[in-house]
Amino acid sequence: MIDTSLVPEKTVANAKGDGPTLEISGSASRVFLLTLNITNIIEQEALDLSIYGSGDGAAWGAKPLASFPQKFYRGQHPVLLDLSGQAEVKFVRAHWEVNRWGRGTEVPMFEFQLTIKEVPPEILKEATSDAKALA
Repeated sequence: MIDTSLVPEKTVANAKGDGPTLEISGSASRVFLLTLNITNIIEQEALDLSIYGSGDGAAWGAKPLASFPQKFYRGQHPVLLDLSGQAEVKFVRAHWEVNRWGRGTEVPMFEFQLTIKEVPPEILKEATSDAKALA
């Protein structure tokens, strides 16, 4: 069961960057809850965070598997990543871009963490049957 950080706690980003590579090939459900936790910022800046996949951990896809809406403020922001139909993806990593405008320093500063938690198959099964019952 995967339950770890894709971007370590208290990571400070002043420029674009990538998080460490995480192998997910042993995942049972291949559905993950991603939680972005922004703990510190300065005003007038934006964070774009996306998740990329790879089959070998070296060559990364041109398009992200998931993206968070652009963020400007502190807080926790969840996104569901469903890779159940993409068996070729064996590794994931986060990529971020930061932007700053307005007065003051031109250097952006975001302090954040990104966690990834596998959604257990039994919860997925229960949610699927609940959704079918509502339809």
